[in-house]
Amino acid sequence: MSTPSVTALTTQIGAEVCGVDLRSALDDEQLDAIRAALLAHQVLVFRDQFLDQAQHIAFARQFGEVHLPPVPTRHGGPPEINVLDQVQPRGDGADRWHSDNSYVAEPPMGSVLKAVRIPSAGGDTCFANMYAAYDNLSEPMKRYVEGLVAVHDVTRSLELAVRGANSDFDIDEMRRRLPPVEHPVVRTHPDTGRPLLYVNAASTAYLQGVSHKESESMLEQLYAQAHSPELQCRVRWHEGDIVFFDNRCTQHYAVPDYAERRVMHRVTIKGSRPFFSPKCDDAGSGQMPSDAVLAS
Repeated sequence: MSTPSVTALTTQIGAEVCGVDLRSALDDEQLDAIRAALLAHQVLVFRDQFLDQAQHIAFARQFGEVHLPPVPTRHGGPPEINVLDQVQPRGDGADRWHSDNSYVAEPPMGSVLKAVRIPSAGGDTCFANMYAAYDNLSEPMKRYVEGLVAVHDVTRSLELAVRGANSDFDIDEMRRRLPPVEHPVVRTHPDTGRPLLYVNAASTAYLQGVSHKESESMLEQLYAQAHSPELQCRVRWHEGDIVFFDNRCTQHYAVPDYAERRVMHRVTIKGSRPFFSPKCDDAGSGQMPSDAVLAS
């Protein structure tokens, strides 16, 4: 089998991988190359793969156990696949910067997205490097957030999904099944050991240990860290493309600029409980640094 070639999309995030056929099982050398590329680039684009559903699931399983969707969408396919099917953007949460399923205790390690049907114009997905989002914080701000805990809640995503007609379920029952969870605002990547910012506008409800006003203002500043173009890449989809991204250290945003049907299939891979950076023992006093300015 051929060894994949990897070409960076930007200096911060993303790479295109060529010379590999994902329809067949990968050998050890190919698996190692893709794992290394994922850790180095966070987002991998594989063009013109045209996987069927079984091949899509089989590819994901080579990197870990499949994480079954906690909030399944309405479709008749295999339970491992979430079908994202929209005629036009409906504000269901994908058009907010987010990481997948951060509202569960052990969020997915990664997601494998397949482009099934793409509009003639628009419908790109942007990805942001959350290592860089953390690195861009000032030193006083890093000291402030490193020991903080954020509560992630499925409620916001549920309401958006139902409003957008992407899912059909009892919200109260889902809330009982998926109670709020706590994650560090700055988590450590289990493979690279690097700190990264881990809050997102789709699922983070509030910061613990601070006032409501301070939580709202601080979260808005932290969410905005993903908005810098210099730490992003943008994937322009073609039908048959596969994108494999590290859900632990990235956020993504489905650009809501299309007016035709857009169908994506997603398989996610099980992850582990996020943990603090070791240097957080002395961090997280809950006191705002004097030279950090809260938004009004």
